[in-house]
Amino acid sequence: MHGTEILTDNISCSGFCSRCETIHTIGPGKAIQLCLDLMEKLDSAGRADFDLPPEQAEPDFSTDYLFGKARGQMFGIMSYLDHAGQEHSAKAFSGQYNGHWEIAGWVSPIINPRDFQTLTQSTEKEIKRIGQEMEKLTPKTAEHTTLSTRRKKLSQGLMREIHSIYQVHNFRGETRSMPEIILGQKGIPTGTGDCCAPKLLNFAAKNGYTPLSIAEFYYGKENRSRTKSHKQFYPSCTDKCGLILGYMLCGL
Repeated sequence: MHGTEILTDNISCSGFCSRCETIHTIGPGKAIQLCLDLMEKLDSAGRADFDLPPEQAEPDFSTDYLFGKARGQMFGIMSYLDHAGQEHSAKAFSGQYNGHWEIAGWVSPIINPRDFQTLTQSTEKEIKRIGQEMEKLTPKTAEHTTLSTRRKKLSQGLMREIHSIYQVHNFRGETRSMPEIILGQKGIPTGTGDCCAPKLLNFAAKNGYTPLSIAEFYYGKENRSRTKSHKQFYPSCTDKCGLILGYMLCGL
């Protein structure tokens, strides 16, 4: 990989399935080469919307974004079989790309972007307003503490509502919301379900396709914790993806 050894044993996509009481896994296989090809496309095109002609390019989708203050993010590819047994591939990026949930040619997020916007718009404005009020007050005063408690409750309530609109599919033909899948947890980490592997598996399960392989890599400026580097492959994360991947892979 551009002069770097690829340790394929360490880049699988996996998660514990409470139903089967085992860890379900899908390996990188052919997705490794597909990811290397994707890296080259990002290099040469300099934009994530390379499936569109140059005249339709969106400035927000330039790869310059990945090397700036926002730093890089994860990208992934899945090879899969369609209903006719023909092999295809699908690609995904983690979270949002420069504030956008969707880019032409990439799989959609599990969450419906329009539902997300409707749900968060008014509450986030109120949370921001409370924060501005708090800035005018002396910390640890009664009024400041009251506003802080209110803001925290609003934020926690909003996150619960957001998680409830994630409709997650698996290969048993089941669909459950995030809280239904993640039981017994103190809380669901922010960003759960937004990584590449969950997006790709949800796309396959929802459409009745059969995944063959999945691989994910980091592209862009090294992250702040220095745990991810440009063009390096990584396994699916355990703290977020691992909470739902066992359920998602069940039935495959």
